[in-house]
Amino acid sequence: MNRFRAYLGSQVQVEISGGKRLSGTLAEVGGDLLVLLIGDRYTYIPFVHVQKLKACLTCGEAYASTELARPVHVEAASLSYRNLLMHVRGQFVEIYVSGKENVHGYLTSVMNNYFVFYSPVYKTIYISLEHLKWLIPYPPNLTPYSLAQSLLPVNPNPLPLARSFDEQCKKLVGQLVVFDFGDKEDKIGLLKQVEHSRIELINAGGESCHLNLQHLKAVHLP
Repeated sequence: MNRFRAYLGSQVQVEISGGKRLSGTLAEVGGDLLVLLIGDRYTYIPFVHVQKLKACLTCGEAYASTELARPVHVEAASLSYRNLLMHVRGQFVEIYVSGKENVHGYLTSVMNNYFVFYSPVYKTIYISLEHLKWLIPYPPNLTPYSLAQSLLPVNPNPLPLARSFDEQCKKLVGQLVVFDFGDKEDKIGLLKQVEHSRIELINAGGESCHLNLQHLKAVHLP
């Protein structure tokens, strides 16, 4: 967005969906995302989750965006959310979707409206594109939790991939699943049905719970 470009090279504070706040140097503005340099790490934030951006007068001195090598090489003219995801496939990254914790691992596939992420902790995760709040690429010499390369790269995805998030969820029917990393008890259970962007989960007590799939951010098998 052109109005954000006025802050390039300056210290800014960005409020993200969910009330999260990030402060750093505005390093780049792409077609549908912006790039913050926070310390020595570049953080990519989709515009759709930028609730507010303002100058930060108490954040200290700004870094020049040329002072640090970027772990992702995307030309500014072609910098976009989907293009970024395509470039970081197979690269160690940190992402934030929801809850209290960031997730570390590797993005393995990008589909129509979701992507597949492999985490050494959660294993294979299917994440809706519209719910990724930010992404931080790591240098190529680093691995999650300093794991030996013999334990990596990414394990192959156990399921064939559908083109859309809801169709991929249908492939999980009949299995115990965890939505949104289990931030609420009602998001953990046996997936009984997926139909018309609605899902039915059976919780631990045997009760049926119906959820709107459009508001669910991610799903993985426990």
